[in-house]
Formats: sequence, C-alpha cells, structure tokens
Amino acid sequence: MRFLARGGRSSKDRTSLRRHRAARPVLLLLSLFLVGATYAAVSPATESVADGAADAQLIAQGKALFSQNCASCHGLGGEGLAQQGAPALTNVGAAAVDFQVSTGRMPMANPLVQAPAKENTFTEDEIAALAAYVASLGQGPAIPTEDQYNPAGMSPEDVSRGGELFRTNCSACHNFKGAGGALPNGAVAPSLQNATPKQILEALRTGPGQMPIFAEGALPDENAKQVIAYIEQVNAVPAAGLSLGGLGPVAEGFWAWVAGIGSLVLFAVWIASRGARA
Repeated sequence: MRFLARGGRSSKDRTSLRRHRAARPVLLLLSLFLVGATYAAVSPATESVADGAADAQLIAQGKALFSQNCASCHGLGGEGLAQQGAPALTNVGAAAVDFQVSTGRMPMANPLVQAPAKENTFTEDEIAALAAYVASLGQGPAIPTEDQYNPAGMSPEDVSRGGELFRTNCSACHNFKGAGGALPNGAVAPSLQNATPKQILEALRTGPGQMPIFAEGALPDENAKQVIAYIEQVNAVPAAGLSLGGLGPVAEGFWAWVAGIGSLVLFAVWIASRGARA
C-alpha cells in the first residue's frame, strides 16, 4: 500500500502497459497486411477493366473496317449473304480472318470463284481489329502464338515425322513438296512455298476453301510444327538435276512423253522418209 501511496504502479498496471506497447507493432503489421490484401484484390480488377476497354475499342475499330470492306458480301453482322455466295462468319474465329486477310485473299472481287493469294492492303493493326470483331461474333480458333507454329529447334527426326504426316494428309492436293496442284471443279490447291509458318498453321486450323479442318485434337501443335519444319526444309534444299517445276509424276510424265516418246516418233518418221526415197 505504501508503494501505491508513493505514486507507483501495481503489477496489473505494468502488465496492461506491456500489452499496450506490444499491441502497436501488431496493429501496424495487421494494417500493412490489410492494405496489401486490399491492393491485391483491387488491382487485378482495375487491369481487367482496362483490358476490357481496350478490347471493346479494338472490336469497335474492327466493326467499322468490317462495315466498309466486308459487309457487302458477309452482311453487317457477319451472317452471310446467300445471293453473294459469301458464308457466315459468326463462328469462324480470329485465325480465319488473319489468314484470309494477311494473304490478300479477302476482300475479293468475285465471291463465286476461288480467292487467289495476292498483295495484302491492310496493316497489322487493321487485321487485328477485324479479327477481334469477327471473333466477338461467335466461337472459333484464335490467332496462334509463335510458340505454336515456330519450327525452330526441330530435330531431323521431327522433320522426318513431319514429312510422313505431310505425305499422308496433304500431298494428294499440295504435291509432295507443297508446290500446289489442281483440284476438281476448277479449284486449285495453292503453293505453300511462300506461305509463312503462321499462315500454314492457321490454314490447318480453319480449313480454307476445300481444305479439311485439322483441329488440335487430330493434329496437335507439336505435329503441326513438324509439318511446317518439313515444308521449310524440302523447299530450302535445291532439287538435283531438272526440277521440272517440282509438280510430281504428272509433269515428269509429260516431259518423258515429249522428250522420250516424241523423239522416237520423230526418228521413226525420219526412217520412213528415207525408206520411201530409196
């Protein structure tokens, strides 16, 4: 009691004081944790809103380009116009747009004939905007990334496997080295010798024209890169002797007929003319 009378503190007061001092750093740490948690929760939402606004702006730009360059055949909403012979674009995806526009096949002058590859008149940003708008109309393959189509680092075994896949699935139309060829009803399988790896993969995934669609479940990206590696290698190595256009047995048979059997026919005619004079 004398201690209290002299203005001292009891053990209970000292305990409360210690608790009070320890509570400050705890409260500080708790505050920092709450600030960090709040920022982590709010920051992704902010980025998502920004990304959504950017996507909406890109789609709006693509819609304007679509109305100016594509709607006369495909309809204002990409529903297609039967009288123009143009298909609907509601479920073709961004990859189809990137392929068709980057190769100059679209826009086309006559939708009733096969679109040939020609010089592209759109910038990369305009193509991206068109692809974003068409992708917003439905489901479809997205534009592939470089990891999906770049054949860099493929081993000789991978290239050999790509050759097997190409000869089994593609050479009947595109020729054994991708030089192209004729198809029924006046259609043509285009040459792949100037196609980029990205365009080849997009064609596999979207099936332009009479080409079948090779979905990723049937032809995974790794196998697609093997096919692309084969196409690049077979066209990089010059053929021994005369290539004869690299068109395969039809062209080779034609030249065999002209140079071989044709020369025999001329020789037989010469012999007959000599015998007649004798």
